[in-house]
Amino acid sequence: DADVVEAIDHIEYYSLQMLEVARGKSIGQRPGEANQYRYIPRGVCVVIAPWNFPIGILTGMASAALAAGNVVVLKPAEQSPVIAYHLTRLLHEAGLPPDVVQYLPGIGEEVGRALVDDPRTALVMFTGSKAVGLSILRTASVPVDGQRVIKHAVVEMGGKNAIVVDEDADLDEAITGVVRSAFGYQGQKCSAASRLIVHAAVYERLVKRFVSAVDGLVVCDPVEPHCDLGPLIDSDAVSRVTRAIAQGRSSATCLFHYPAQRLPAEGYFVGPTLLADVDPRSPLAQEELFGPVVCVFSARNFSEAIALANDTDYGLTGGVYSRSPSHIQEAIESFHVGNLYINRPITGAIVGRQPFGGYKGSGLGTKAGGPDYLLQLVLPKTICENTARHGIPLE
Repeated sequence: DADVVEAIDHIEYYSLQMLEVARGKSIGQRPGEANQYRYIPRGVCVVIAPWNFPIGILTGMASAALAAGNVVVLKPAEQSPVIAYHLTRLLHEAGLPPDVVQYLPGIGEEVGRALVDDPRTALVMFTGSKAVGLSILRTASVPVDGQRVIKHAVVEMGGKNAIVVDEDADLDEAITGVVRSAFGYQGQKCSAASRLIVHAAVYERLVKRFVSAVDGLVVCDPVEPHCDLGPLIDSDAVSRVTRAIAQGRSSATCLFHYPAQRLPAEGYFVGPTLLADVDPRSPLAQEELFGPVVCVFSARNFSEAIALANDTDYGLTGGVYSRSPSHIQEAIESFHVGNLYINRPITGAIVGRQPFGGYKGSGLGTKAGGPDYLLQLVLPKTICENTARHGIPLE
């Protein structure tokens, strides 16, 4: 439901935004001269979408590119090609010519790479891993034979997102928000919380209650109304997450590990795991995992907690639970993330209300669903006309 609603929101939002962009900008004028500042499309846009929001993110990128006047080639993740096919069919039924939006599924390393490399590609829009996003940026920066434009890339990458719980936080609210942020969709969100940093004064109390809350979660088929966590996307994801859990249980303190006997007998299911005493510089604390694993840290004071939260290459989302106005202001000024959430979960950004996107290793700060997003997908053009004509041609 949320995925479909987000797709609708993107279409409506970018349609209205483009009406404003199409008017251009006001610039300086003088007698005898007419100056215009307008926007034109970039050209052929390749949209490379992830599997975790197979309609919301795909539609968001595609609708923005189309609204801006570009032609689009849709390359969905290999795990979710069918939804992209139906989106393409619906766009054609709605009146977009087949040449304007095309569907090309395939393996990312093959089809995606070929589309990015192609000299006819003017714009690449990508949401996915940091490694692939950086690879696209490198490729786009090097012109190839037959290329007439410098390629532009809009890349949204991952996160290693932290929630900070202050000593005066409402612990009921904090625990509810952390559970939702960390384990919603099994942690398979770039915005998901994977690090929990707690003020030492409330660490023991919060951890005890957090473990109880996680122990009460139900892992099962999402068709069941009581389901809290469903399966991971595929067997590769299961292998990656279980390896990380095994490493964490051997090198850190395991606060909670979901009992295997409570998991469904078949399917790609991995239960939630909580780890403490994790080395802050270790891969567990630094690399995106995309699964239901949370590293829990203690901080002596709020400033130390913010510093620990910032100690990562990523800068996507972050959260703070605090009732201190001065600490909230400190977080606003010092917590280096693109989306900062205060006293609420750190997932579930709404188009037009919480424009989404990070910086540092998380992206270029382009902010999907925000007022500046379409400007990445167009080129500015200045027109200067001499209006002091001498004579009128006779025809």
